[in-house]
Amino acid sequence: MPAFVIEGQRPIQGVVTPIGNKNAALPLLSACLLTDEPVTLHNVPQIGDIRTMLHILEALGVEYDESGSSITLCAKHLHSTAPDPNRFAKIRGSLTLMGPLLARRGHFAVSATAGGDDIGRRRIDTHLQVFNALGASLSQNGAFELRARGRLHGQDILLDEASVTATENGIMAAALAKGTTVLRNAASEPHVQDLCHLLTAMGCPIEGIGGNTLVIHGQESLGSAEIFVSPDYMEIGSYIALGAITRGELSIQGVSPDHLRMIRMVFGERLGVRMRLEEDAQAPRTYPYTLVVEDEQELCIKADFGGAVPKIDDMPWPGFPPDLISVALVAATQAQGTVVVHQKMFESRLFFVDKLIAMGAQIILCDPHRAVVVGPSRLYGQPVSSPDIRAGMALVLAALAAEGKTTIGNIGQIDRGYERIDDKLRALGAQIERIE
Repeated sequence: MPAFVIEGQRPIQGVVTPIGNKNAALPLLSACLLTDEPVTLHNVPQIGDIRTMLHILEALGVEYDESGSSITLCAKHLHSTAPDPNRFAKIRGSLTLMGPLLARRGHFAVSATAGGDDIGRRRIDTHLQVFNALGASLSQNGAFELRARGRLHGQDILLDEASVTATENGIMAAALAKGTTVLRNAASEPHVQDLCHLLTAMGCPIEGIGGNTLVIHGQESLGSAEIFVSPDYMEIGSYIALGAITRGELSIQGVSPDHLRMIRMVFGERLGVRMRLEEDAQAPRTYPYTLVVEDEQELCIKADFGGAVPKIDDMPWPGFPPDLISVALVAATQAQGTVVVHQKMFESRLFFVDKLIAMGAQIILCDPHRAVVVGPSRLYGQPVSSPDIRAGMALVLAALAAEGKTTIGNIGQIDRGYERIDDKLRALGAQIERIE
């Protein structure tokens, strides 16, 4: 099995450009199913999950052409509404196929459950709530199957939770529904906004983009469009933590300031990371800003008023993203002070901390959702294994801060969400080797 071998405590500095947002690119790929005309996506990350989704779409009859990080897709010859179950089961993003296939062909069927990271239960009940309200029915006779009798009909729907993928499925299903659909308690993350902007460009007017109430005006058909996938703020957050704990100046080029407000607040005000935002003529024109993580950081956790122990907790957008809890926890191990890390959404996401404890971190796992981190800790290289995408990246960061050599196994998980991360880190000065 492939693994990373990392020699820690090497100077890390330089300029890095984040990939396109993985969580935006997957539903944007699915959106091509809503039209016979070409859809072009720019700044698509070249990672494992994207490759899996392209294989799924190709098997359904979608034709696509790649040029660097740009992909043009055309679903004119769509011939199936049943995704390959083996590939469907590999990634969580495959769920976003349900809405467009149901809207376009009135049918979706698969004999597998969606995959992705093993971080706890990830319900799909909100997806079913939306589809049922729009006029689809579910049957499970040896397969998971959704059917609609004729065209879906717009409704006013209050989602039972602000689920990102359920919101995305609801938006895509409503785009071809008859009449207007209102989604209340909708997710509003940047990747949801990217999808709304694409569908608007395809000819479906959407009101309330960026908020928690979306009004989708369904159309009989949609046309061609193109979009630039926004920078992956999860990867940017990982680079912020990397620069903070390796003590070199790191410039992250081509960022969206609006996507980073809470991330900068938590890393900057809670953990004491010094960073500055600069306008940069060399950055991509769509996002002409660079975030500079300054060198020689002296991280210090800021206590709450009265000296109380502070916390880092995840929340729906615009709160702190759940996917950055793992890397924030690693950064906290290198900061002076004590902080409670509260991961609310998934009951298995914090279970990787035993690997950090083995490396020397002072962490108390209180329960599946909370950990107390006392820092700073001297970390030492150990053989570890990546349990999921974000924990895998957190272990890479810990290895770069640790004394000695760390071997990280199961790096296929990391490759699912980070594009050529070993090449990028080597360019910044890291000693990291990929072995088979």
